[in-house]
Amino acid sequence: MTTETSGTLDGVTTTGEPVENAKSAGRGYGMLWRGVPRELGFLLLTMPIAIVGLAVTQSLFWTGVGTLVIYVGLFILIGTFYTVRGFGTLELVRLNWAGRPEITRPQWEPANKPRTFWRSAFGPFVNGHYWLYLLHTMIINPIVSIFSWTVTIVWASIALGGLTSWIWYGFIPQGDRDFFLSRTIVDWAFGTQSTFDPRVGDNILQLILGVVFAATLPFVTRGLTLMHHGIAAGVLGAWRSEALQREVADLSASRGAAVTAEDQALRRLERDLHDGPQQRLIRLQMDIATAERKLDSDPEGARAILAEAGAQARDTLEELRALSRGFAPPILQDRGLIVAVESLVARSPIPIQLETAIAPGTRFSPELERSAYYVAAELATNLAKHSEATAARLFIDLRTDAAGVTWLDVWLTDNGKGGATLLDGHGLRGLDERVRGLRGDLVVDSPVGGPTQIGAHIPVPSA
Repeated sequence: MTTETSGTLDGVTTTGEPVENAKSAGRGYGMLWRGVPRELGFLLLTMPIAIVGLAVTQSLFWTGVGTLVIYVGLFILIGTFYTVRGFGTLELVRLNWAGRPEITRPQWEPANKPRTFWRSAFGPFVNGHYWLYLLHTMIINPIVSIFSWTVTIVWASIALGGLTSWIWYGFIPQGDRDFFLSRTIVDWAFGTQSTFDPRVGDNILQLILGVVFAATLPFVTRGLTLMHHGIAAGVLGAWRSEALQREVADLSASRGAAVTAEDQALRRLERDLHDGPQQRLIRLQMDIATAERKLDSDPEGARAILAEAGAQARDTLEELRALSRGFAPPILQDRGLIVAVESLVARSPIPIQLETAIAPGTRFSPELERSAYYVAAELATNLAKHSEATAARLFIDLRTDAAGVTWLDVWLTDNGKGGATLLDGHGLRGLDERVRGLRGDLVVDSPVGGPTQIGAHIPVPSA
């Protein structure tokens, strides 16, 4: 925090830091008040919803248990499990609406297994989440909600009643009342017989209580909401083991996709070498052999053949350079991703406008630069071969999502005929495999008739 000198006191320099801290505290208290309406709405509805959930669930559960002997209860219990799942999901949605961070939902279906009728019907009996949701709906939530609802009603009522007591207190008939709380407190505190008007004293006391309870209301609503959120996170949220399983599954899928992408890239390189430079080199070898045979008998013919062989050698070198540029050109290693993409765009037969907010000298990890360049090169190649476009726009930029993860986005938009697809056998499938191997996403929006938008979202590894 930057502070500024505000003056001197007895030779000691003072700064603006206490003032800044006071402002920060004021902003924090204001943030608490901004959350009060949603938190009050959550807390006031908690007990009615919990009581309805308790009544419905108790009726279904015990009816199902009682009729198990005639097999009807089995289906009633299945309905009970899905009912408590609905009430638990409603609690998670309400907590998120109240401003609390979203809780990861449980994994209801086994991973990598098809959903069948029997698995959907009888799976809840062996899924621990359904039993936890049943426990939450039948026992935990009713007990906790009664406590939080009572505290909320009492606290809000005292705050509202105390702040407005000066309006309605005078209309309440006093009769022969001889007990006044304000007089009792003053007499006890000072040990004397007070002589002030007790009605005015009670009015002032209620106003003081109203101010105190109103001032602390944001802390009460936030604390009670946090209590519900903590219980829901422990009972209704996903288990850490499930997150680990998903992580392992994602890593396995990414690894498989990366292996597939590398295999396809190697096969493509082999095909390109076979169809291009290798054929040219074979012809170059044959031309040199022919020229050697004609050196003595036809020197002019040999010279013409050698000149053509030189042209073949130059073409072969250019093809090899083009192939190397498609994977990791020297300019990418020397000057970085943006400069390499600028060079790629400049060589495109279809005009491409590059848009980026990344400085040309910005460097990323070598793996990320190679992968992003490969994506851009593949998109430019597909643009030239299949799009029939006359212009395109390439967008490269960084962004950070709500979870704090930084992504590198590479988008290509053209005005071509459209029809690009990720179906097997199409050129974009290999690119999709490579991006998924980087734990990224490839998005294709290409209706027939165009325009085409293809974007790759690649996570940027942390330093």
